[in-house]
Amino acid sequence: MNSPVLIIAADDDWPTDRVVTELTGRGVEVFRMDTADFPQQLTLAARIDQLTGWTGELSTDHRTVDLSRVGAVYYRAPGAFRFPENMSGPEERFAAAQARAGLGGVLSALECRWVNHPTAMARAEYKPVQLAAARACGLAVPPTLLTNTPAAVGDFAARTGGDIVCKPVASPVLIEDGRLKSVYTRRLTPDDLADLDGIDTTAHLFQAWVPKDHEVRLTVVGRRMFTAAIHAGSDASHEDWRSDYGSLSYSTTTVPDDVAAGMGHLMRRLKLTYGAADFVVGPDGEWTFLEVNPCGQWDWIQAETGLPIVQALADELQGVS
Repeated sequence: MNSPVLIIAADDDWPTDRVVTELTGRGVEVFRMDTADFPQQLTLAARIDQLTGWTGELSTDHRTVDLSRVGAVYYRAPGAFRFPENMSGPEERFAAAQARAGLGGVLSALECRWVNHPTAMARAEYKPVQLAAARACGLAVPPTLLTNTPAAVGDFAARTGGDIVCKPVASPVLIEDGRLKSVYTRRLTPDDLADLDGIDTTAHLFQAWVPKDHEVRLTVVGRRMFTAAIHAGSDASHEDWRSDYGSLSYSTTTVPDDVAAGMGHLMRRLKLTYGAADFVVGPDGEWTFLEVNPCGQWDWIQAETGLPIVQALADELQGVS
């Protein structure tokens, strides 16, 4: 009998729906949960003793999964815990800490295939960690400055001798006035460099502008690499393709052997099974690593190119890749 696959993701995450559909179509037992359902719609009863590791059940009103049978976990951006509305703020913060340590701790202790393990994801999401690891793995990285000092930015620009960009260090998404907004990579003008007020308010990441012919989204699933070239069709998308999806065109391409070797080394170093990596490909054909997102989107790339990423994810979770 096939071992069940535990899927931990937000209820409204539609790419995860495709993974569930692929697995169930193969006859795999799937238990899907969102941490936002705990503790009101999801229950946990887990046990450990000297004779056995963690056993017990996760249950909803409709389904139950035996923790000792779980063969793989697909972990992808689940929601925050939700508690009864009559809790005070301090009570809710205490309960969230207990839920994170309890439910999160038991799940993290499961010894099975992970795509990806949350502790590995948490570390890999630090861009300074990624850049240092990528450099050590032989991938080309752009000259980079992290600072909250305006003078350091001016010095970096002078040393670089060309254009520089500013980009978020962490997630580029924020909510303001109830609206979802994104902060995009921005090439700095001379006027920007002449007025650096606000740099001292938090950490900022600056990089040398890398001349580009096109960009590449390199999606890694286990040992398989799926490579899509992204071609900008506007000035805005040439600066940051995320700012103008409508202007983009796509094609499948191949990854150079040295980049594939470096990327494989990087994934092992970061202990990631899945990653969505972004590269700039210059006019000279050189590939420059920008980042790897351990929870990056993949569904739109599959839709645009036909690359079989969901099938590869299902293979990895089944242990047949």
